[in-house]
Amino acid sequence: MASAFAHALMAFTLGKRSQKENKHKLLLLGIFCTIFPDADVVMFKFGIPYEHFLGHRGFSHSLVFALLLGILVTLAFSRSVPLASRQGLKLIGFFFLCTASHILLDALTNGGLGVGVFSPFDNGRYFLPWRPIQVSPIGAGRFFSEKGLAVIKSELVWVGLPCLLYFLVSGLFRKNGRKTTSA
Repeated sequence: MASAFAHALMAFTLGKRSQKENKHKLLLLGIFCTIFPDADVVMFKFGIPYEHFLGHRGFSHSLVFALLLGILVTLAFSRSVPLASRQGLKLIGFFFLCTASHILLDALTNGGLGVGVFSPFDNGRYFLPWRPIQVSPIGAGRFFSEKGLAVIKSELVWVGLPCLLYFLVSGLFRKNGRKTTSA
């Protein structure tokens, strides 16, 4: 898996240029959505093996789960917004993308058994053909080590730099858009 830091950065990047109202709430919920799929590590405590449907990187790392979480977070934290409204669909879409970004980052890592992207319809585990991100060790004790430092370094290159580039480019487009509309 990628680290919680990389997952959170994805939500921050996806949400930073979005709606103006409730931006902090939106960003915090987006960060929650990017990190929550890894709560499946608790299944180890129940004796559920890694490769099981409910194991690590199984169903909680699927597009179906991403959609369900997007709907549930919208229902729970934006009760006044009808789900089928434009705003409701935007929120579901945002939370879906945040959760789905977790799938993408984990599929770019160089370890584990793959990601259950299409679960429950296909319980196969998949990686992307290109896997430049160092897999993060499970557990805080293991993460804060030399291995964790290697993970952070690879994430700075493969997650941090693209996010920074997105901010720079989108900021230029916003500036140029304001200049042409105000002239």
